[in-house]
Amino acid sequence: MAKEINRHILCVLTQDTDGIISRLAGMFTRRGYSIASIASAATHTPGINRITLVVDADELHIEQITKQLNKLIPVLKVIRLDDDQAVSRSIMLVKVDADNSNRPQVVDAAKIFRARVIDVAPESVVIEATGQPAKLQALIDVLEPFGIREMIRSGEVALGRGPKVMAPRKM
Repeated sequence: MAKEINRHILCVLTQDTDGIISRLAGMFTRRGYSIASIASAATHTPGINRITLVVDADELHIEQITKQLNKLIPVLKVIRLDDDQAVSRSIMLVKVDADNSNRPQVVDAAKIFRARVIDVAPESVVIEATGQPAKLQALIDVLEPFGIREMIRSGEVALGRGPKVMAPRKM
C-alpha cells in the first residue's frame, strides 16, 4: 500500500541564534527530507524567531521530522498546522509585459485576484499578490499570455486560527 504524501505546515519557534536555518536545512538534508518552502522572521518577543516550514511528507515522516526538530537545541517549540486550523499566505511579485495597448487588461486581471499594481513603467508593470499557492498560480496562469518578465514568490507563513497562540514552552 502506497503512503499518502500530503503538504504539512510546521511552525518552529527558535532562539535567535546564528546558523539556525543552516542547522534546520542540514537536518532535512541528512535525513533525505525535502522542504517545499521556508520563511523565517523575528517575532514580537525579542530573541525569538518563528520559522514556517512547508513539507511534503507522509504521516510517519512528518512525525519523525517534528521529533528531530524538537531535538535541536535552539528550538523552543514545534507545532503542525493543518489547513483547517490555519491561515496561511505567500507573497508574490511579478513583472508583466504591459504597454499602452494591453495595460488595462493586465490591471483588470490583477484586480480580479485582489492583487495590486505597485510599479508602472512604459513597457511593464509590477504586481504584488498575496494568497495561498493555488491562487498565486492561477494569477500566473492568467498573466502568462501577456508575458512574464520576472517573478519571485516567498515561502508560506501561517498562524493558527482562533484564540490559541504559539508560545515557547516554560523552561
